[in-house]
Amino acid sequence: MQNLPQLNLPSFSSKIEWIQNNRCIWDIIRKQYVVLTPEEWVRQHFVHLLISHLNYPKGLFRVESNLKYDKKRKRSDIQVLNAAGNVFLLIECKAPTIKLNHNTLKQLSEYNKALEAQYLAVTNGLKHFIWGYDKNSQKYRPLTDFPNYTVSKNSL
Repeated sequence: MQNLPQLNLPSFSSKIEWIQNNRCIWDIIRKQYVVLTPEEWVRQHFVHLLISHLNYPKGLFRVESNLKYDKKRKRSDIQVLNAAGNVFLLIECKAPTIKLNHNTLKQLSEYNKALEAQYLAVTNGLKHFIWGYDKNSQKYRPLTDFPNYTVSKNSL
């Protein structure tokens, strides 16, 4: 990965270093440098969007968190918790070259079986989709905007 692609997300001041022959980026959630893959570039942009533009507190994030469903162990890209400690927003990140398709949605929905998030999102940094759970219909419906943190506080 030579040049970092321009994403359809707000830019941020990233800290990028070469560590043991790997290009790494500082992760403000994990508080360490992580290898800068195309997917990580998207993940870091998305984390910064949520914190800097939608007012999510850093302390509510889980990044690459383990989860278990159907006796399988997987890792979700981003989980944002509400004040009660439940997963409020589950986000699946893909590299910008990966098309968001049925398989991406299937992966997200499988993860959500274990987490039951109120909001689901997928992004490849260029396109983003978000769904919110409608209690009346008991289904997820597409949304046009990402919920800001004040919605999270009121959803307890």
